[in-house]
Amino acid sequence: WYLTSPSSRTMVATAIRPRRTIAVHLPPADAPQVGQTLRDAGVTLLADLRQNPISRKKGFSQNALAQGCASVGIRYEHLPELGIASEKRKNLATQADVDALFAEYERDWLPTQGAALAKLGAWVAAGERVALTCFERAPGDCHRHCVAEALGCLDVKHL
Repeated sequence: WYLTSPSSRTMVATAIRPRRTIAVHLPPADAPQVGQTLRDAGVTLLADLRQNPISRKKGFSQNALAQGCASVGIRYEHLPELGIASEKRKNLATQADVDALFAEYERDWLPTQGAALAKLGAWVAAGERVALTCFERAPGDCHRHCVAEALGCLDVKHL
């Protein structure tokens, strides 16, 4: 997803570099391909929103992913406080269940995570091209969109 901050559309007296962030899901590919995809998209920082950054897929656990990012010049940051607890994700049988989980996340959890959201916002404001990643492939099935909305981002394009 490409997301453009509303402030980049505001005319002000001083020149402001447009602030952009990218949110992506790591596709089912080898870790080096993901790094190249991110680099080709201009990403400079990968923000991992998984509460538990582990994976059975080689190269996608926290340390391996951080090393893979570093090898192509991308900074890796883990923000577990923006993750959703595993027990809350279990037994989601319908889209209504998923929607209810995200509504709860946006209503009850995100407002308590000001420091983590401020950190993301500061990276974007500093000119970083930030990619948000988590576990789910489909944007509607992942809380990345909730985080992006909390940052006030627009113009979403899924990578």
